[in-house]
Amino acid sequence: MAPQPNGPDEAQIRKRHESKALEGIGIFRRRERARARETARVWAEQEIAHVRQQLADQRMQWQSALDERWRQLCSNQPDVVLETLAEAFDDNEAPAAAVGVTGGEVALAVLVPGTDAVPSRYPSLTEAGNVSLRQTPKKLAAAFYAQMVCGYALVTIREAFAVAPALSSARIVAVRLSEPDAYGQSRLECMLASRITRAALDGVKWADADAATVINDVSSELLVSQKGAAKNMFPLDLTREPELAALVASIDPSDLHTDG
Repeated sequence: MAPQPNGPDEAQIRKRHESKALEGIGIFRRRERARARETARVWAEQEIAHVRQQLADQRMQWQSALDERWRQLCSNQPDVVLETLAEAFDDNEAPAAAVGVTGGEVALAVLVPGTDAVPSRYPSLTEAGNVSLRQTPKKLAAAFYAQMVCGYALVTIREAFAVAPALSSARIVAVRLSEPDAYGQSRLECMLASRITRAALDGVKWADADAATVINDVSSELLVSQKGAAKNMFPLDLTREPELAALVASIDPSDLHTDG
């Protein structure tokens, strides 16, 4: 709903008209001053009514524009969906961007941190019950990182579905910046690619299921590379995924609020 505009300053309008009407009329000319005040009152009420009507018309125009915007959003007009998602993602902790809309499906990208975001130590208890900080085991660190990547993807998809109610599905790539090459340049590495429908999220026990479990269970398509006994995540090899490679190549790192 369009907000209600602030009403006119009625006291100021009445005071202005009365001051104008009383100009040149001495304080002892009471009848003339009374007639002038009455005339000023009529003029003031007319101006107040006029301003109120202008504000009402302005609010109707605002509401009409909002209604049209909502209609376009609910019909998945690409430009409107992309603008709406850009506004929604702008203040996210996880930098994200919508890179395309086709019918009821949106293509999303989210930037995830590298493995250095996983703490090297974690709190635990000794046999005596004392708190200690232990070295994070490789398997646990890999699990933490996988949960983080999946969590970033899920948060982005859920926000997209929340602000664009007509979207029926989303494709998302979770990307990270590679280590700089010999020229000091980093590129985007794809760590996860998933397609999730809105319907698939119905009934998910968000308070109980972890992010990796949700991603695995609700994705209609899922690409992720985990290797070794620790199940470390590795960048996807996109040589046999031309469409996915094109999507990643189309992402401008600046759209994800990076310095890359």
